[in-house]
Amino acid sequence: MTADTIAINQLMDKFDGHHSVWLFGYGSLIYKADFPYLQRRPASIAGWTRRFWQGSHDHRGTPEAPGRVVTLIEEPGAICHGMAYLITPEVFTHLDHREKNGYLRLPLSITFEDQNEVEGLVYIATPDNTAFLGAASEQEIAAHIAGAAGPSGPNSDYLNHLASALRELGRHDHHVFEIERHLAALQSK
Repeated sequence: MTADTIAINQLMDKFDGHHSVWLFGYGSLIYKADFPYLQRRPASIAGWTRRFWQGSHDHRGTPEAPGRVVTLIEEPGAICHGMAYLITPEVFTHLDHREKNGYLRLPLSITFEDQNEVEGLVYIATPDNTAFLGAASEQEIAAHIAGAAGPSGPNSDYLNHLASALRELGRHDHHVFEIERHLAALQSK
């Protein structure tokens, strides 16, 4: 599958006719809501884990030297914490462009902190997109991130902002925090 997913996402009709839709954010959408929303609430999704396995050719890297950003990988029993936004369908034009590098809109169940659930959607970069980089050790990922930068800035800023946002939510993510620890060690040399 091509990494440019705008046209594919525009074909999604599951929420056609809805006045609003819940969107789950688990990466930069936690801390960078550059779109209008009606509500914002901490939330989680079950059966998925956050991983720095997606290449970023357009924001945190370049086509020649992609950065690494998060996507979701299915994992039974896992819980991924993030932020949910109630948005209107008009926001998809902006989000489809923002998430165009391999991310597809997929429907899923979102659970709020009060345990209420809603059907919403999430952008996930699946392993079959051409920008997918795949698994690596946290140390290798940190070294990759240390050397990457793109139009949205250094890849390290993305990692550090995400780690800070997760701490503000009171949520621990071993994968993210281990990469952050390795990156700090690299930068202190």
